[in-house]
Amino acid sequence: IADAQAAKDVGCTFAVSPGYTSAIGNACREIGLPLLPGTATGSEVMQANADGYFFLKFFPAMQAGGIPMLKALAGPFPDVVFCPTGGITPETAPQFLALPNVKVCGGSWLTPQEAVDAKDWGRITELARAASALRR
Repeated sequence: IADAQAAKDVGCTFAVSPGYTSAIGNACREIGLPLLPGTATGSEVMQANADGYFFLKFFPAMQAGGIPMLKALAGPFPDVVFCPTGGITPETAPQFLALPNVKVCGGSWLTPQEAVDAKDWGRITELARAASALRR
């Protein structure tokens, strides 16, 4: 919760969490920091929905059931949109993006550690451009 305020204090315009609790959601809401809360189960989705969150991170995507799990969640949660992260690759991202309840994917391939360490923003920009073309 203190991390949310610290993030806002350094200029972050939104927060992303690997999981969700009402305390995190309420803290972000109180300080006006939009949150992409992490969920992996139906119960977590229900709690986030009860607190007013309908755009959710699905994490860790591959370990939590991947595409079959997202398909299963679509039935009981037709108003929820997911951003799967965790094990997503440029090769698997198009399959996730083809799902109606997935609008965007995240992946560490977008920001390789060596590019970050070298401050190679050009390479990261190129990877982001290539990723934006993955939606079919």
